Amino acid sequence: MVTLDSIRTPIASDLTAFEEFMRSRFTSDGKLMSEMLEYVLTTHGKNIRPIILMLASALCSPANTREWVEGERNCTKRTYLAALMVEILHTASLVHDDVIDNSDSRRGRPSVNALWQSRNAVILGDYLLARTMSVGMESGQYDLVSHIVGSIATLCEGEILQSQHTADKSTTRSSYLEIIYKKTASLISVSASAGAVSVNASRVDVEQMRRFGEALGMAFQIQDDILDYSRSSHTGKPTNNDLREGKITLPLIEVLEKCSEDEKAKLLEKLSQCATDESAVDFLQGVVEATGGLAMAARTMKSYIDRATSILAKYADSPYRTALVNMCAFVAERDR
Repeated sequence: MVTLDSIRTPIASDLTAFEEFMRSRFTSDGKLMSEMLEYVLTTHGKNIRPIILMLASALCSPANTREWVEGERNCTKRTYLAALMVEILHTASLVHDDVIDNSDSRRGRPSVNALWQSRNAVILGDYLLARTMSVGMESGQYDLVSHIVGSIATLCEGEILQSQHTADKSTTRSSYLEIIYKKTASLISVSASAGAVSVNASRVDVEQMRRFGEALGMAFQIQDDILDYSRSSHTGKPTNNDLREGKITLPLIEVLEKCSEDEKAKLLEKLSQCATDESAVDFLQGVVEATGGLAMAARTMKSYIDRATSILAKYADSPYRTALVNMCAFVAERDR
């Protein structure tokens, strides 16, 4: 199985420099704010979006037609700035999500709201967003800021859209795809295209990277939703969490689309009971497994992976293209 360590290899030195670059721009004189910043910046995850952004920048940069040399940096501070913006936007959205969901944990560790209360968590999320925009504007890289900033509104729209459809149990395949594009794929798409923008790539390359990131992001979220039904999942959250929250995701949609109206009504009634009745959760998971919902969702996920890799095939062979192809495999194969 492909590992993130192998994917990171062509930009390993850049990722080390990026961590220092990011943390140096998020400091505070206040003790509590400093503690919260230190916590979120040391637990912000796998750096998936910065990795995609840096690899896309290297793939599209004329300066990187030379042979890759281990230990050398491939990215400029302009690329680090773009990576900082997308990663902190993502981090801020997770801080806010945990408040909205009243979640006590994130990636197996206590959430910010669990440690410092929801009020402070909301303020921290707001601070991260404000400081990110401030760093971008202070740098004078207005094209990068304008390219990335629209994703904030898109993320918010996705959250509201999901809440609306979850409340009335009206999620269809079409609305589900719109939700996961706005909540997940849009920022991964912006990450890849911002990487190209950061090296002043052509409009064609920027668009190609946007399309690549969108396809990869759609696959990423579908795989996440498949893992939520998996009994062997290592996502760091309870299996079937989506069912307990009343969310209709692709594995269940695949089943609902093939049901009669009466059968659909019964399944949706079971879904309404999942918040308080574990037997309803077990029943729906069993139905999804038995009727092939997971396998059908996996085929849809694979179609997005194929779309992403077909875009990469248009580029010359390089360690950066190989790493992005491997990122596609990682997304499809991951179990957490």
